[in-house]
Amino acid sequence: MCRRWKPTSTWTCRRWRRRDANGRDVIVLGIDPGTATTGYGVVSGDGMRPPTLIECGVIRTRPRDALPARLLEIHSGVTELIARHRPHAMAVEDVFYAKNVRTTVVLGHARGVVLLAGAQARIDVYEFPPAEIKKAVVGSGGATKEQVQFMLTRLLRLKAVPSPSDAADGVAAALTYLMTARLPKVAATSPLLPSPFATKPGVPGRRS
Repeated sequence: MCRRWKPTSTWTCRRWRRRDANGRDVIVLGIDPGTATTGYGVVSGDGMRPPTLIECGVIRTRPRDALPARLLEIHSGVTELIARHRPHAMAVEDVFYAKNVRTTVVLGHARGVVLLAGAQARIDVYEFPPAEIKKAVVGSGGATKEQVQFMLTRLLRLKAVPSPSDAADGVAAALTYLMTARLPKVAATSPLLPSPFATKPGVPGRRS
């Protein structure tokens, strides 16, 4: 685990399905950014079989720390997740516009360091609005958080909802990419090299 942070809640699927010899399974890191709690979920799939949850959890920062220190913690945590799982793509929940302008601005800072970590690792990063994530997972952009969590357990064949809720949001973001992308076969090369998805059409969301 990362020496700089410790997830307060982590769900690891016992059936870890690695890519086969042809490298067909795609690993996606989903992130729900936040300065206090950043949720994440790592999901794999090949576009044909049901997707598999590999790991999920949260990166928590200390409220008393200055904003630059908290952003460093988030960046370090996401960087370690990328190094550990070597995902082919990253799916990040897009910013929502809160009534409090400062909240929106601070959230943008957290998203910025997450996007930076993905760019430094040279993996494709896609942003999905909350309504698009709900529509992909549940079928309705106005779905409740409880409905999204229920569908996560069905789609990933889990016995319980990933917790805490921030981790479930990260899983939902990763699952959105797998459910909406036209997954090509992944070449058996390092995922940290330029991804083959960069030239593949049909992936919704804004490319960062």
